[in-house]
Amino acid sequence: MERDMTVGSPAKMIINFTLPIFLGNVFQQLYNMADTIIVGKFVGAKALAAVGSTGTIMFLIIGFLTGLTAGFTVPTSQKFGAGDMKAMRKTVGSAVILSAVVSAVMTVISMIGMRSLLKLMNTPDDIFQDAYAYIMVICGGIFAQVLYNLLASILRALGNSKTPLYFLILAAGLNVVLDLVFIIIFHMGAAGAAYATVVSQGVSGLLCLVYIIKKVPILHLKREDWRLDGMLVKIQLGVGLPMALQYSITAIGSMMMQSALNILGSLVIAGFTAGSKIEQLVTQAYVALGTTMATYCAQNMGAGKVDRIRKGFKSSTMIGIVYSLIAGALIMTVGKYLTPLFLSENVTEIMGYVDTYLKCVAAFFIPLTIVNVYRNGIQGMGYGLLPMMAGVAELIGRGVVAIVAARDKSYVGVCMASPAAWVLAGGLLIIMYFYVIRQSTTRFENYYK
Repeated sequence: MERDMTVGSPAKMIINFTLPIFLGNVFQQLYNMADTIIVGKFVGAKALAAVGSTGTIMFLIIGFLTGLTAGFTVPTSQKFGAGDMKAMRKTVGSAVILSAVVSAVMTVISMIGMRSLLKLMNTPDDIFQDAYAYIMVICGGIFAQVLYNLLASILRALGNSKTPLYFLILAAGLNVVLDLVFIIIFHMGAAGAAYATVVSQGVSGLLCLVYIIKKVPILHLKREDWRLDGMLVKIQLGVGLPMALQYSITAIGSMMMQSALNILGSLVIAGFTAGSKIEQLVTQAYVALGTTMATYCAQNMGAGKVDRIRKGFKSSTMIGIVYSLIAGALIMTVGKYLTPLFLSENVTEIMGYVDTYLKCVAAFFIPLTIVNVYRNGIQGMGYGLLPMMAGVAELIGRGVVAIVAARDKSYVGVCMASPAAWVLAGGLLIIMYFYVIRQSTTRFENYYK
């Protein structure tokens, strides 16, 4: 069901649109969490560390593609908000072609360079082969990841955040079943968890495709919609590439953090991995708010409603702050008790590492709210380069702290790398927000004179 986000109460609209995305993101995280739990329980702590050690590489690859597909569909939201369905379909055809080309290139590059990248990141010898096997399967399934992310982005661009949720729920259930089959019955180890993830993601993408074909006639493309237009491609790349690079810049900082962590040994990596999985589940609310703001701002930008965009930022910020206080208090106090879900050996020792990590990150959830809401909202307004600069700030914050932590072999230092990145990027994004709002207001005032 398509939804026009240019009318109605901004706060109510944002909450109603965010909740399905949040639930969808949680189920998507359950893919990796199921991998982590089943691998940790049935293969062991070293296999869990192997899967965890590839997390930042997955973020680098999948994050790049997610940012790219989200950026490609910003013009889709803008044209939908402006009521121009013909131009909207053309943006969809262009996004599909560009995504297919980039997916093919990324698959080849990532699979060729993976072994060298794992070595560069100081991946411990005792988990190297499991880590390599796991991440190579993920790289081979890039097309499946892109299929879902692109089609889900297109549906959300039209205001439909519920349908992708339904398909993710089904896929998450399938992923758990396949994890159990591949790991317990067929003894495929860490690679089995990766196969389960790729197959499940592919199924959710195919379900989105079937839904669009059968239920969304305004997305039925004609022959002329598949012809690339130079100006449109330039616009889509102008938004998509900075969004993708922003993910990559963030991922590079995370890889520096992972390299510092890898020096500390496989048990510490296992604790950090379990803690990060718990944190990622909770912080999907911020990702959902950001996704909502990208669509909300894009549609309202297309309709020329800058004042409504301003109200949306205010509402999203307040929603995020309230959530941060509640979620932060919960995981700082009881989050560590989820550790036994992931492991059946060395639980007491690893629980201490989990608790330290969760307390470090939970204290900085409000800056994380700012990063997600303002970065995505500004991107939805059509500004691609400025938010990427916030990604550079994240890289600096995360990288500097990671380097110091590696030098001192400090686990707390590694845990504080992400909070440092959020504080720097959040402060910069607030300044950018006032700039783009002023620029956009002036642009539309001059247009309507």
